[in-house]
Amino acid sequence: MDLVRLYGPSMLRVAMMYVSSRAVAEEVVQEAWLGVLRGLDRFEGRSSLKTWIFRILTNTAKTRGEREGRSVPFTSLAGDDEGDEPAVDADRFLGPDHRWSGHWASTPRNPHDLPDEQLLSGEARERIAAAIEALPENHRAVITLRDVDGFDAAEACEILGISEANQRVLLHRARAKVRAALEDYLDEEAA
Repeated sequence: MDLVRLYGPSMLRVAMMYVSSRAVAEEVVQEAWLGVLRGLDRFEGRSSLKTWIFRILTNTAKTRGEREGRSVPFTSLAGDDEGDEPAVDADRFLGPDHRWSGHWASTPRNPHDLPDEQLLSGEARERIAAAIEALPENHRAVITLRDVDGFDAAEACEILGISEANQRVLLHRARAKVRAALEDYLDEEAA
């Protein structure tokens, strides 16, 4: 359970690089944990346990992503006018026992009331996340493992099955693209 708590969030982020939705990524993580349990007696210790777990995860996610690409999900055949989910959660409104039942429970926060630094740092993080998301898959995988999840170069190479030189090139290109997007954002803010 400690390993699941420790690696689960990072595994989910990595899985989401290969599949189309969070739900599928969660299934991939579960399949990877089953693979870990089934193969634990074959773990030889040639890499760290963490690297071995993430290698199983990436193999599972790649296979699932390829399979997903060859099929059309049943839910995509439905129309866009499905009104199953409310646009706003009901708990955002005052309950039936309240004098103002059905009204907002709290007013929306005015962005002008937030300190500029907090607002800008949130916007900057969103721009960085969007820039990472826009990267090609191999660049996104390397920068996510190295800079978001904190893996070292050797672990990233092992997980992705690439050479050290290839990892360095991919990471350099990914960081350069993210840096350019961040500089564009900062230039917009300065203007």
